[in-house]
Amino acid sequence: MDATNRQGQKKGAGSEDLGHTQFFQVKQDEESAVRKVLSVVYEALSTKGYDPVNQIVGYIMSGDPTYITNYMGARSLIMKVERDELLEEILECYIRANNWK
Repeated sequence: MDATNRQGQKKGAGSEDLGHTQFFQVKQDEESAVRKVLSVVYEALSTKGYDPVNQIVGYIMSGDPTYITNYMGARSLIMKVERDELLEEILECYIRANNWK
């Protein structure tokens, strides 16, 4: 998948253009789906006695799905969402919770 720079020009996968900022945008309906996935995963990890924060961070950092339990289908659910989408949802919730603008 090619990235697009600020001027809307596509960049090749191997090229580096450090002079321009990339825009990243997620559709609103995807965000609510990500929130639901995180909710189910959090509940499954808590129910099984794991620390959900540590396990989810481990998954996001490593990409290793074994950080997430199979209970309640949590592992297969979280693997359907890109890790950057998980991180974006978590960061947006944190920003909203702290009333940052």
